[in-house]
Amino acid sequence: MSHITAPDGTAMSALCYGTMQFGGKADARASREMYDASRAAGINFFDTAFVYTEGASETILGGFIKDERDRLIIATKAGHDGGSGRANLETSFATSQRRLEMDMVDILYLHRWDGETPLEETFEVLAGFQDAGKIRHIGVSNFAAWQVMKAQRVAASFGTRIDIIQPMYSLVKRQAEVELLPMAASEGIAVAPYSPLGGGLLTGKYAKGETGRLSTNEMYKTRYGQDWMHGTAAALTELAMGLGKDAATLAVAWAARNEAVTAPIISATSTNQLTASLAAAHFRLSDEDYSRITALSRAPAPATDRLEEAAA
Repeated sequence: MSHITAPDGTAMSALCYGTMQFGGKADARASREMYDASRAAGINFFDTAFVYTEGASETILGGFIKDERDRLIIATKAGHDGGSGRANLETSFATSQRRLEMDMVDILYLHRWDGETPLEETFEVLAGFQDAGKIRHIGVSNFAAWQVMKAQRVAASFGTRIDIIQPMYSLVKRQAEVELLPMAASEGIAVAPYSPLGGGLLTGKYAKGETGRLSTNEMYKTRYGQDWMHGTAAALTELAMGLGKDAATLAVAWAARNEAVTAPIISATSTNQLTASLAAAHFRLSDEDYSRITALSRAPAPATDRLEEAAA
Protein backbone atom coordinates (compact mmCIF):
# COMPACT_ATOMS: atom_id res chain seq x y z
CA MET A 1 0.00 0.00 0.00
CA SER A 2 1.31 3.45 -0.90
CA HIS A 3 2.08 6.03 1.75
CA ILE A 4 0.40 8.55 -0.55
CA THR A 5 -3.26 9.02 0.35
CA ALA A 6 -6.07 11.37 -0.61
CA PRO A 7 -6.41 14.52 1.52
CA ASP A 8 -9.10 12.83 3.64
CA GLY A 9 -6.86 9.81 4.25
CA THR A 10 -8.43 7.50 1.65
CA ALA A 11 -5.85 4.95 0.47
CA MET A 12 -4.52 5.09 -3.08
CA SER A 13 -6.38 2.82 -5.49
CA ALA A 14 -4.66 -0.13 -7.15
CA LEU A 15 -4.94 1.54 -10.55
CA CYS A 16 -4.52 5.12 -11.74
CA TYR A 17 -6.56 6.59 -14.57
CA GLY A 18 -4.55 8.64 -17.06
CA THR A 19 -6.50 11.48 -18.66
CA MET A 20 -4.21 11.99 -21.65
CA GLN A 21 -7.15 11.60 -24.05
CA PHE A 22 -9.54 13.98 -22.25
CA GLY A 23 -10.37 16.76 -24.70
CA GLY A 24 -8.53 14.99 -27.50
CA LYS A 25 -9.73 11.66 -28.86
CA ALA A 26 -12.25 11.60 -26.01
CA ASP A 27 -14.69 14.49 -26.05
CA ALA A 28 -16.27 15.89 -22.88
CA ARG A 29 -19.07 13.31 -22.84
CA ALA A 30 -16.77 10.31 -23.40
CA SER A 31 -14.36 11.70 -20.82
CA ARG A 32 -17.16 11.99 -18.25
CA GLU A 33 -18.27 8.42 -18.92
CA MET A 34 -14.74 7.10 -18.41
CA TYR A 35 -14.27 9.16 -15.25
CA ASP A 36 -17.52 7.78 -13.83
CA ALA A 37 -16.60 4.22 -14.84
CA SER A 38 -13.22 4.61 -13.13
CA ARG A 39 -14.83 5.91 -9.94
CA ALA A 40 -17.35 3.05 -10.00
CA ALA A 41 -14.42 0.62 -10.21
CA GLY A 42 -12.87 2.19 -7.11
CA ILE A 43 -10.20 4.33 -8.76
CA ASN A 44 -9.39 7.51 -6.85
CA PHE A 45 -6.03 8.31 -8.47
CA PHE A 46 -6.08 10.46 -11.63
CA ASP A 47 -3.13 11.63 -13.71
CA THR A 48 -2.87 14.55 -16.13
CA ALA A 49 -0.19 16.96 -17.38
CA PHE A 50 0.26 20.55 -18.43
CA VAL A 51 0.91 19.50 -22.04
CA TYR A 52 -1.98 17.05 -22.47
CA THR A 53 -4.45 18.11 -25.18
CA GLU A 54 -3.28 21.72 -24.97
CA GLY A 55 -4.70 22.09 -21.48
CA ALA A 56 -8.11 20.54 -22.11
CA SER A 57 -7.22 17.44 -20.07
CA GLU A 58 -6.55 19.45 -16.91
CA THR A 59 -9.59 21.66 -17.46
CA ILE A 60 -11.98 18.75 -18.00
CA LEU A 61 -10.61 16.76 -15.08
CA GLY A 62 -10.87 19.81 -12.83
CA GLY A 63 -14.55 20.08 -13.62
CA PHE A 64 -15.22 16.44 -12.78
CA ILE A 65 -13.55 16.33 -9.37
CA LYS A 66 -15.11 19.34 -7.66
CA ASP A 67 -17.73 17.47 -5.63
CA GLU A 68 -15.33 14.87 -4.22
CA ARG A 69 -11.93 16.46 -4.37
CA ASP A 70 -10.77 15.42 -0.86
CA ARG A 71 -11.35 11.73 -1.62
CA LEU A 72 -9.12 11.84 -4.69
CA ILE A 73 -5.41 11.85 -5.50
CA ILE A 74 -4.75 14.21 -8.40
CA ALA A 75 -1.40 14.32 -10.19
CA THR A 76 -0.18 16.62 -12.91
CA LYS A 77 3.18 17.13 -14.59
CA ALA A 78 5.36 20.10 -15.51
CA GLY A 79 8.55 20.72 -17.42
CA HIS A 80 7.94 18.64 -20.54
CA ASP A 81 8.42 21.74 -22.68
CA GLY A 82 10.61 24.63 -21.59
CA GLY A 83 12.66 22.77 -19.00
CA SER A 84 12.55 22.61 -15.21
CA GLY A 85 13.86 26.07 -14.42
CA ARG A 86 12.16 28.33 -11.89
CA ALA A 87 10.29 30.57 -14.31
CA ASN A 88 8.87 27.73 -16.40
CA LEU A 89 7.79 25.65 -13.40
CA GLU A 90 6.16 28.58 -11.64
CA THR A 91 4.33 29.76 -14.75
CA SER A 92 3.16 26.37 -15.98
CA PHE A 93 2.10 25.10 -12.57
CA ALA A 94 0.10 28.25 -11.89
CA THR A 95 -1.68 27.60 -15.19
CA SER A 96 -2.29 23.97 -14.20
CA GLN A 97 -3.80 25.10 -10.90
CA ARG A 98 -6.16 27.46 -12.72
CA ARG A 99 -7.24 24.79 -15.17
CA LEU A 100 -7.79 22.23 -12.43
CA GLU A 101 -9.34 24.87 -10.15
CA MET A 102 -7.22 23.49 -7.31
CA ASP A 103 -5.25 25.40 -4.68
CA MET A 104 -3.39 22.20 -3.80
CA VAL A 105 -2.42 19.33 -6.11
CA ASP A 106 -1.52 15.99 -4.53
CA ILE A 107 1.40 15.11 -6.83
CA LEU A 108 3.47 17.27 -9.16
CA TYR A 109 5.80 15.31 -11.42
CA LEU A 110 8.75 16.61 -13.35
CA HIS A 111 7.66 15.31 -16.75
CA ARG A 112 11.17 14.47 -17.89
CA TRP A 113 14.82 14.95 -17.03
CA ASP A 114 16.26 18.38 -17.74
CA GLY A 115 20.05 18.17 -18.02
CA GLU A 116 20.38 21.89 -18.65
CA THR A 117 18.92 23.19 -15.38
CA PRO A 118 20.67 22.72 -12.02
CA LEU A 119 18.71 20.34 -9.81
CA GLU A 120 19.18 22.81 -6.97
CA GLU A 121 17.09 25.39 -8.84
CA THR A 122 14.38 22.88 -9.67
CA PHE A 123 14.01 21.43 -6.18
CA GLU A 124 14.13 24.78 -4.49
CA VAL A 125 11.01 25.63 -6.50
CA LEU A 126 9.31 22.30 -5.74
CA ALA A 127 10.13 22.55 -2.03
CA GLY A 128 8.69 26.05 -2.11
CA PHE A 129 5.47 24.73 -3.63
CA GLN A 130 5.23 22.24 -0.77
CA ASP A 131 5.94 24.84 1.90
CA ALA A 132 3.22 27.04 0.41
CA GLY A 133 0.72 24.17 0.46
CA LYS A 134 0.42 24.07 -3.32
CA ILE A 135 1.55 20.43 -3.67
CA ARG A 136 1.72 17.49 -1.28
CA HIS A 137 4.16 15.15 -3.04
CA ILE A 138 6.96 15.43 -5.60
CA GLY A 139 7.27 12.90 -8.40
CA VAL A 140 9.45 12.35 -11.47
CA SER A 141 8.52 10.79 -14.80
CA ASN A 142 10.80 9.25 -17.42
CA PHE A 143 13.91 9.46 -15.21
CA ALA A 144 16.66 6.86 -15.17
CA ALA A 145 17.49 5.37 -11.77
CA TRP A 146 20.70 7.36 -11.44
CA GLN A 147 18.79 10.53 -12.22
CA VAL A 148 16.21 9.75 -9.54
CA MET A 149 18.88 9.17 -6.90
CA LYS A 150 20.86 12.26 -7.90
CA ALA A 151 17.67 14.31 -7.67
CA GLN A 152 16.76 12.65 -4.37
CA ARG A 153 20.03 13.81 -2.82
CA VAL A 154 19.32 17.39 -3.91
CA ALA A 155 15.70 17.14 -2.70
CA ALA A 156 16.97 16.10 0.75
CA SER A 157 19.06 19.26 0.93
CA PHE A 158 15.78 21.20 0.77
CA GLY A 159 14.10 19.02 3.38
CA THR A 160 11.93 17.12 0.94
CA ARG A 161 11.98 13.96 -1.19
CA ILE A 162 10.74 12.29 -4.33
CA ASP A 163 7.77 10.17 -3.26
CA ILE A 164 6.72 8.61 -6.57
CA ILE A 165 8.11 7.81 -10.00
CA GLN A 166 6.36 7.27 -13.34
CA PRO A 167 8.31 4.99 -15.69
CA MET A 168 7.20 3.17 -18.83
CA TYR A 169 6.51 -0.48 -18.01
CA SER A 170 4.73 -3.32 -19.77
CA LEU A 171 5.25 -6.92 -20.84
CA VAL A 172 7.07 -5.64 -23.94
CA LYS A 173 8.92 -2.77 -22.19
CA ARG A 174 10.62 -4.26 -19.13
CA GLN A 175 13.71 -2.06 -18.79
CA ALA A 176 12.33 -0.67 -15.51
CA GLU A 177 12.95 -4.08 -13.92
CA VAL A 178 16.71 -3.61 -14.17
CA GLU A 179 17.22 -0.65 -11.86
CA LEU A 180 14.14 1.56 -11.47
CA LEU A 181 11.83 -0.94 -9.77
CA PRO A 182 14.49 -2.37 -7.41
CA MET A 183 15.54 1.20 -6.55
CA ALA A 184 11.96 2.20 -5.78
CA ALA A 185 11.42 -0.85 -3.58
CA SER A 186 14.67 -0.21 -1.73
CA GLU A 187 14.04 3.50 -1.19
CA GLY A 188 10.33 3.40 -0.39
CA ILE A 189 9.29 5.25 -3.55
CA ALA A 190 5.85 4.59 -5.03
CA VAL A 191 5.66 3.55 -8.70
CA ALA A 192 2.87 4.49 -11.12
CA PRO A 193 4.00 3.00 -14.45
CA TYR A 194 2.43 4.12 -17.71
CA SER A 195 1.53 2.24 -20.91
CA PRO A 196 0.90 -1.21 -19.36
CA LEU A 197 -0.86 -2.11 -22.62
CA GLY A 198 2.19 -1.30 -24.71
CA GLY A 199 0.45 1.45 -26.67
CA GLY A 200 -2.46 -0.91 -27.32
CA LEU A 201 -0.26 -3.71 -28.71
CA LEU A 202 -1.09 -6.01 -25.78
CA THR A 203 -4.84 -5.74 -26.32
CA GLY A 204 -4.47 -8.05 -29.32
CA LYS A 205 -6.25 -5.69 -31.69
CA TYR A 206 -3.34 -5.33 -34.10
CA ALA A 207 -3.14 -9.09 -34.57
CA LYS A 208 -6.79 -8.87 -35.68
CA GLY A 209 -5.90 -6.30 -38.31
CA GLU A 210 -7.35 -3.33 -36.45
CA THR A 211 -5.65 0.05 -36.47
CA GLY A 212 -4.57 2.49 -33.77
CA ARG A 213 -1.59 4.50 -32.57
CA LEU A 214 0.87 1.80 -33.60
CA SER A 215 -0.31 2.05 -37.19
CA THR A 216 -0.63 5.85 -37.40
CA ASN A 217 1.95 7.33 -35.00
CA GLU A 218 5.62 7.07 -35.97
CA MET A 219 6.81 7.31 -32.35
CA TYR A 220 4.66 4.36 -31.29
CA LYS A 221 5.57 2.41 -34.44
CA THR A 222 9.22 2.72 -33.48
CA ARG A 223 8.67 2.05 -29.78
CA TYR A 224 6.68 -1.14 -30.33
CA GLY A 225 7.75 -2.14 -33.82
CA GLN A 226 9.99 -5.12 -33.10
CA ASP A 227 8.74 -8.49 -34.35
CA TRP A 228 9.25 -10.21 -31.00
CA MET A 229 6.94 -7.68 -29.34
CA HIS A 230 4.15 -8.55 -31.75
CA GLY A 231 4.86 -12.23 -31.12
CA THR A 232 4.53 -11.65 -27.39
CA ALA A 233 1.22 -9.85 -27.92
CA ALA A 234 -0.13 -12.74 -29.99
CA ALA A 235 0.96 -15.26 -27.36
CA LEU A 236 -0.67 -13.21 -24.60
CA THR A 237 -3.95 -13.14 -26.53
CA GLU A 238 -3.84 -16.93 -26.91
CA LEU A 239 -3.10 -17.40 -23.21
CA ALA A 240 -5.90 -15.00 -22.30
CA MET A 241 -8.39 -17.01 -24.33
CA GLY A 242 -7.38 -20.11 -22.40
CA LEU A 243 -7.96 -18.34 -19.10
CA GLY A 244 -11.25 -16.80 -20.20
CA LYS A 245 -9.89 -13.28 -19.75
CA ASP A 246 -9.28 -10.31 -21.99
CA ALA A 247 -5.64 -9.82 -22.99
CA ALA A 248 -5.78 -6.22 -21.75
CA THR A 249 -6.89 -7.37 -18.30
CA LEU A 250 -3.93 -9.74 -18.10
CA ALA A 251 -1.48 -7.10 -19.35
CA VAL A 252 -2.53 -4.59 -16.69
CA ALA A 253 -2.69 -7.25 -13.97
CA TRP A 254 0.79 -8.43 -14.96
CA ALA A 255 2.25 -4.94 -14.53
CA ALA A 256 0.43 -4.52 -11.22
CA ARG A 257 1.72 -7.87 -9.95
CA ASN A 258 5.33 -6.69 -9.64
CA GLU A 259 5.91 -6.05 -5.94
CA ALA A 260 7.51 -2.65 -6.60
CA VAL A 261 4.54 -1.36 -8.62
CA THR A 262 1.98 0.73 -6.75
CA ALA A 263 -0.64 1.65 -9.36
CA PRO A 264 -0.36 1.14 -13.14
CA ILE A 265 -1.82 3.97 -15.20
CA ILE A 266 -4.62 2.89 -17.52
CA SER A 267 -6.30 4.96 -20.19
CA ALA A 268 -8.70 4.73 -23.12
CA THR A 269 -10.79 6.74 -25.55
CA SER A 270 -14.15 5.16 -24.66
CA THR A 271 -15.76 3.16 -21.85
CA ASN A 272 -15.97 0.12 -24.14
CA GLN A 273 -12.22 0.26 -24.59
CA LEU A 274 -11.67 0.89 -20.88
CA THR A 275 -13.68 -2.03 -19.48
CA ALA A 276 -10.99 -4.71 -19.87
CA SER A 277 -8.35 -2.57 -18.18
CA LEU A 278 -10.68 -1.68 -15.31
CA ALA A 279 -11.28 -5.40 -14.72
CA ALA A 280 -7.66 -5.66 -13.55
CA ALA A 281 -8.55 -3.55 -10.48
CA HIS A 282 -10.16 -6.60 -8.90
CA PHE A 283 -8.11 -9.37 -10.49
CA ARG A 284 -4.80 -10.72 -9.22
CA LEU A 285 -2.74 -13.18 -11.19
CA SER A 286 -1.71 -16.40 -9.51
CA ASP A 287 2.02 -17.04 -9.19
CA GLU A 288 1.74 -19.68 -11.92
CA ASP A 289 -0.05 -17.45 -14.40
CA TYR A 290 2.25 -14.52 -13.63
CA SER A 291 5.24 -16.74 -14.46
CA ARG A 292 3.57 -18.00 -17.64
CA ILE A 293 2.93 -14.46 -18.86
CA THR A 294 6.41 -13.26 -17.88
CA ALA A 295 7.91 -16.08 -19.94
CA LEU A 296 6.20 -14.74 -23.07
CA SER A 297 8.58 -11.78 -23.35
CA ARG A 298 12.26 -11.01 -23.27
CA ALA A 299 13.72 -10.26 -19.85
CA PRO A 300 16.21 -7.37 -19.88
CA ALA A 301 19.80 -8.10 -19.00
CA PRO A 302 20.84 -7.34 -15.40
CA ALA A 303 22.46 -3.98 -14.70
CA THR A 304 25.90 -5.62 -14.63
CA ASP A 305 25.07 -7.39 -17.93
CA ARG A 306 26.28 -10.64 -16.37
CA LEU A 307 23.67 -12.94 -17.85
CA GLU A 308 24.82 -15.91 -15.80
CA GLU A 309 23.64 -14.04 -12.68
CA ALA A 310 20.15 -13.63 -14.11
CA ALA A 311 19.93 -17.37 -14.67
CA ALA A 312 21.17 -18.25 -11.21
